[in-house]
Order: sequence, then structure tokens, then C-alpha cells
Amino acid sequence: MDVAPQQPSTQFLTLEESAKVDAALLSSPEKFLTRLTISSLKLLKYIAQEYNVAIEDLTTHQVIAWFEKDSKIRREEGIEASFLKW
Repeated sequence: MDVAPQQPSTQFLTLEESAKVDAALLSSPEKFLTRLTISSLKLLKYIAQEYNVAIEDLTTHQVIAWFEKDSKIRREEGIEASFLKW
């Protein structure tokens, strides 16, 4: 897993994407789910890249392992060292 660390400016949903979702003829819950889905897709692409597999070949185990690894980095090295900043 040798993907470059996330840059501080990396966002899961750009302002342009968010504006497009806002402009869509969707209810508020549908807009929330749309934003979540777009963000999830970007994160899954990143995880697949780290494992050097196609996104459709990612397994549940790999996704869980990736979150465990990122969580461990956050606990041991701080939030700025982890990919997810929450």
C-alpha cells in the first residue's frame, strides 16, 4: 500500500459537486444520500488504489482493514497523519 498521503486540501465533495447536488430536483434526504454516495465512491477509489485492485474487486475485509489501519494511525500519530480527518 504505497499511495501518497492525503493532501490537506483533499475533499470528498468539491464545492462544484455540492452545488450540482443542491441544484438537483431531489428531496433533502435524497441530496444527503447523493453526497454520501459520491464521497463514498471517492474513498473506495482511494482504498482500491492503495490495495492496487480494481474498485469492483475490493472485499469487505479490505475495506474494514483499511479503516482499522487509518484509525490506528489517527490514534498513534494524530489526526493530521491519518487519511480521514474527523
